[in-house]
Amino acid sequence: MTTETTVQPQLLLTVEEAAEVLRIGRTTMFELIRTGQVATVPIGRLRRVPLDALQQFIRERQR
Repeated sequence: MTTETTVQPQLLLTVEEAAEVLRIGRTTMFELIRTGQVATVPIGRLRRVPLDALQQFIRERQR
């Protein structure tokens, strides 16, 4: 029997994971969120960072 495992990319990241992706500190990540430079999604009492919000942030910085 063959079992295929497909790794799905994470669509939503914790603030800490998002900071890790950008290779910045947690405090800096919270500042980017607070100032609206990086969008987040509220889920109950949690806040998650969409992967595409990080990609958008990077694209804007490249201009």
